[in-house]
Amino acid sequence: MSLRDLLSQAIYSLVANKLRSLLTTMGVAVGVFSIIAVMTALQAIEQSVESGLTSLGANTFQIQKLPATFFGGGHSRSLYANRKDISYKEGLMFRKLMESRTKTIGFMISSQAKQAKYANRFTNPDVILTGADDHFAIANGYGIRLGRNFNNSDIQYARNFALLGSEVSESLFPATENPLHKSIKINGEVFTVAGVFEKKGAAFGQSQDNLVLIPITRYLDHINEQSSLNITIEAISQKQYKETIDQSIGAMRIARGLTVKEPNDFEIRTNESLIDSFRDIQRAITTGAFIISFMALLSSGVGIMNIMLVSVTERTKEIGIRKSLGAPQQSILRQFLLEAVILSVAGGLIGIITGVSAGNIVALKFNLNAIFPWLWIFIAMAVCSIIGVTFGLLPAWKAAMLDPVEALHPK
Repeated sequence: MSLRDLLSQAIYSLVANKLRSLLTTMGVAVGVFSIIAVMTALQAIEQSVESGLTSLGANTFQIQKLPATFFGGGHSRSLYANRKDISYKEGLMFRKLMESRTKTIGFMISSQAKQAKYANRFTNPDVILTGADDHFAIANGYGIRLGRNFNNSDIQYARNFALLGSEVSESLFPATENPLHKSIKINGEVFTVAGVFEKKGAAFGQSQDNLVLIPITRYLDHINEQSSLNITIEAISQKQYKETIDQSIGAMRIARGLTVKEPNDFEIRTNESLIDSFRDIQRAITTGAFIISFMALLSSGVGIMNIMLVSVTERTKEIGIRKSLGAPQQSILRQFLLEAVILSVAGGLIGIITGVSAGNIVALKFNLNAIFPWLWIFIAMAVCSIIGVTFGLLPAWKAAMLDPVEALHPK
């Protein structure tokens, strides 16, 4: 019997028991779904992390109160939560100590999400109101598309100027309307638009264009929200990058008034630290997904074997007739083995389709690009084929070894 005939016969036998076949494939689908969905989402996040690293700029790192991500229980969380905020005064002292050793030092403080308004137009209530100095744009890689950046006078006199992210500008002003020198309202305060940033895109799933920047001194005077200062430092060159980090740690310890015996109560955020943090999360999630998938696939493999053994018992007379008509053992074995593989692969395909869809829904929800994890799909299909062969071998061998006389005349 040709492979085409065997395949046709195997599909016909499975379709004859639709519900049983469907339930059997669901076990495989669940196992494949769990790993494919997770890996699709993780690969989308990984691409975002790689592109998001450009947000720090070349030779740039940040000093902040909390790490970007961390693992641990209540003790670890309370340790970070009990840290005092980095104050603007500490930032100024840090700048005084490090100004001659760096290319730029930028300050920023961000508040909770706000809504911006111009005339009868509103943004969504998710705009990030950020207080910053005149070095923020350069240190964080923002280009000015319209107007100007802040200057020393704006910071010194806490003027009510604002720089708009491209997303905020598009929400409040049509393409034909010039936003410069217009007055917008945010958090009950009125600000005059001094400039508009070039589009920067998303980083780590969050838009970098949905912000309103105001002078940090005005933020501290008028925005009554407690928050910690973030300091962005750009080293003079790549060669001096690590040295600048070490010097910055020492300067920050002095600014924070730490003694020799006290540990750092601030974090250094670099491109490498972001990658390491993401890798830690990725390994933990992948391990969990792998364990769940392994258990689900193992259980589904046993289910396939049980269903195929039942199928052999139900089709004993059919096997006996075929053997009496000259069907070789090899043909019987191949057909039942093919049925097991089809069940497993069909479950794998369902799991892949639903897993890729679910993973990309998560990615798109966080403004990440859709992804198709070809390597994991290939691995999943290979594993499903192996499961089908491994757990289908015993039923197939049992069917092939049936004696035709006993099969036609069972006791």
